[in-house]
Amino acid sequence: MREEQGRGAMMMERRSGLNRKRFGAYLQSDPAILAGDDDDLSPRHSNASTATSPVYNYEKSPASGEASPYLMSPWNQSASPYSKSPWIVPSGINLYDDGFFARSGLVGSLVREEGHVYSLAVAGDLLYTGSDSKNIRVWKNLEEYAGFKSNSGLVKAIILYGDRIFTGHQDGKIRIWKVSSKNPKYHSRIGSLPTLKEFVKSSMNPKNYVKVRRNRNVLRIKHFDAISSMSLNEELGLLYSGSWDKTMKVWRIADSKCLESIAAHDDAVNAVASGLESLVFTGSADGTVKVWRRELQGKGTKHFLVQVLLKQENAITALAVNKSSAVLYCGSSDGVVNYWESEKHLSHGGVLHGHKLAVLCLATAGNLVFSGSADKNICVWRREENSGSHTCLSVLTGHSGPVKCLAVKEDDEEECPSPPKEEDNGKKLYRRWIVYSGSLDRSVKVWRVVENASELLKLADADRPYLTYKKQ
Repeated sequence: MREEQGRGAMMMERRSGLNRKRFGAYLQSDPAILAGDDDDLSPRHSNASTATSPVYNYEKSPASGEASPYLMSPWNQSASPYSKSPWIVPSGINLYDDGFFARSGLVGSLVREEGHVYSLAVAGDLLYTGSDSKNIRVWKNLEEYAGFKSNSGLVKAIILYGDRIFTGHQDGKIRIWKVSSKNPKYHSRIGSLPTLKEFVKSSMNPKNYVKVRRNRNVLRIKHFDAISSMSLNEELGLLYSGSWDKTMKVWRIADSKCLESIAAHDDAVNAVASGLESLVFTGSADGTVKVWRRELQGKGTKHFLVQVLLKQENAITALAVNKSSAVLYCGSSDGVVNYWESEKHLSHGGVLHGHKLAVLCLATAGNLVFSGSADKNICVWRREENSGSHTCLSVLTGHSGPVKCLAVKEDDEEECPSPPKEEDNGKKLYRRWIVYSGSLDRSVKVWRVVENASELLKLADADRPYLTYKKQ
């Protein structure tokens, strides 16, 4: 790389030893998705009225080949995710060096060869992981801490709420678990959604049944296909669930009651996200993103469709809301991330081109947005507060399979020997985040990412024309 591109760029060349192309040359969207036949590998992308669920095949596309230049990235410091022992594979990076790669890079890997990782949730120093082995495992300080297992259905979504854990499964059930007050390592199942009492009561009334494919009659309050996504409104104590049965359901956590069942889309609901005032967003395999407004009615609630933000041929595969900046992000099967900004109303802000295959998961933290993809990479985007434009700060690589889920928490400053510096106005110069990424390679990787690192910005500025787009 040329010397003019800055110290950070030169360090990349020295560490990698590769003759790389310009950074931006690799960050172009490529809608190369091939049909497969394994239900467990991706969000639904099919007509939900059919009996089968064709999905993406991540391994057959040339765009996901092993020749990706990022597979030799300096971030890819871990051992193979299939290493036998130990499960915890530390990074070779000196985390506390003052250099660029010390502040942003791979911390380690959590590996257990028991199933593909489909869901993550983090609270404090605990990380919950769900897989197709039906196990939910709990990790603490990069070590296995506890675990519990469901009877059926791979774990597609996890929500943490106080001492309770909600898990959404492939069999259409939402199970509720509670942490023991005497032994925090012990988790017991305390129920499911809907409750048995409500299920029996509702089944007595013929009006509570709806007709679904193949002329089946099912209860309106129960999902009859895979749970794809869940989102929590902590202030109101509401849980939203999206399913391949085309519906979104609204649950009141206090009494586990189903307040609403909404026929939200014409095809599978792949993503649900709440967080912007009274709005809830749903994304579907039918290619649409819909906005629902919540209105409280007595002890209940009612959601009304107020806007269709996007309508396209490609399936919507992921949604995420940044509450602090009031921005909605949407990932789709063509590898593109759209975003909308909310001031007085939602307006389309732009498009982020960073992946060659489907965007499978999104997460936000501070001014950062993380997008995980079937191309095995994680793009780290930074939103500029003044302009609202986005820059790709880095691409985190190292997974050998599609990145299926993400979770983020702020790094604990007390654990760092050198606390972040501060500017004159008291704003942190280095705001650090710990990012967890779960993959179909059966591993969870742990990354440290710095939001305001000047070296990252220098590297990104060199390729800014390729990496950011702001709708005028």
